Amino acid sequence: MSKTSSLKIALVHDYLREYGGAERVLEALHEIYPDAPVYTAFVDEVAMGQNWQRFASWDIRQSKLINLPFYKKLFSPMRIFAKWAFEQFDLSEYDLVISSSNAYFAKAVVVSNGKHFCYCHTPPRVLYGYSAKSNWQANPLTRFAGNFLNHFVRQMDFTASQNPDVFIANSKETTLRIKKFYKRESIIINPPIKIYDQAASFFNKLSDQKLQDFSQQKRNSYYLYVNRLAMAKHPELAVQVATELGLELKMVGSGAMLAGLKEMAGANVEFLGAVDDVELASLYRDAKALLYPVEDEDFGMVPVEAMAFGTPVIAHNSGGPRETITSGKTGIFFEDLNVESLSQAIKNFEQNFSYKPLQIHQSTSVYSFATFKEKIQSLVK
Repeated sequence: MSKTSSLKIALVHDYLREYGGAERVLEALHEIYPDAPVYTAFVDEVAMGQNWQRFASWDIRQSKLINLPFYKKLFSPMRIFAKWAFEQFDLSEYDLVISSSNAYFAKAVVVSNGKHFCYCHTPPRVLYGYSAKSNWQANPLTRFAGNFLNHFVRQMDFTASQNPDVFIANSKETTLRIKKFYKRESIIINPPIKIYDQAASFFNKLSDQKLQDFSQQKRNSYYLYVNRLAMAKHPELAVQVATELGLELKMVGSGAMLAGLKEMAGANVEFLGAVDDVELASLYRDAKALLYPVEDEDFGMVPVEAMAFGTPVIAHNSGGPRETITSGKTGIFFEDLNVESLSQAIKNFEQNFSYKPLQIHQSTSVYSFATFKEKIQSLVK
C-alpha cells in the first residue's frame, strides 16, 4: 500500500443547495477520494432538485447551523455564524482535509493533526465588491444591513483564510484575488471539465467529410446560454440581444430572474430550465456559439465545456475566460456589459469568425478530469 493510499482524508464544502462549478469540483474530488466523508454547513435537497441524486449516497455530515430556525432561507445573513459552525467540526482523525470554499467558510475548519488544502473557487464575491447573485444594494434597508454585516464578515473571512496550509486556486484570476485579499500565495489547478472525454470520443469518430458537415451544421445552428439566471451572470443581455437581432437562442438554467426574462423575450428565445448532463452535452455539441455575458468570472467552467464540443464562445472580456478563450480562434470578447457591445460582438462573430470546431475542441484538453486528478494526487504526494 502506498503512503498516500493509507491517508485518512476528509472533504469540506461550503453548502449543498445548488449545482454549479464548485459542486462539480467537489464531485471530482469525491471521485478521486470516494471513501472521504463530506462535511458541509447544510444540505437543501429540495433546492438542488434532480441534482441531489448526485450526492444522495455520499457520507455527508452537516454542521450545527442546521439547528438554527429557517437556516435554508436565511443562510446568507447567517454567514455571521458560518465560521463558527465549520470550526465545530472535529477533524482531528484526518491526515488530510481538502476544503472547497467560495461564499461560505469551509476554509475555517480546524485540522489539528494533519494538513489542510483549500481549493478556493474565489474569495466571497459579495464581500469584496464583485457582482453577486442578487441586486441586494438596490434596497436601502438591505444595503445598510448588508454593508454593516459585511464589514465584520470580511474580518472573519481574512482570519479563516490563514487556516489552510496550502491554497489551490482555480485560475490566475483567483490567484490574484487570494493574494490581494488574503495575503497568501496559491498554486493553480484548473477545475476538471469531465465532459471533455465525451467530446473527445465524439470528435475521434468523425471522418474529414463528417467534420466538414458538422462545422457547417453548427454555423447554421442556434445560440446557447448556460448558467444560473442571476444578476452576476447577466442573462438579460443574452435575451435582449437575441430578441432584437431575431437570433434563435436556447436558455439553460433556472433562477429568480426567470419570470422577468420571459416577459422581455421574443418568440425566438426558448427557456429549457435545468437539463441533465446528456441533454446539456447535446446542446453544447449542436450550438453555433455560447453567449457568456458574465462579469468578473473567477474561472468559468461553462465556456470550456462548450469549447470541448467545438463551440466558440462570445464572452465578456473579464475574469477567467480571458485565460481559457483565445480571441479569434476559440471565441471573441466584448468589452461593455450592455446590449450594444454584445450585439456588435455577435455581428463581428457572424461576419469574421473562422469556424474550426476541432481546433476549438483540442484547446480544452488541458482541462480534462485526468489532468485535474493527476495534479491533485501529485500535490497530495
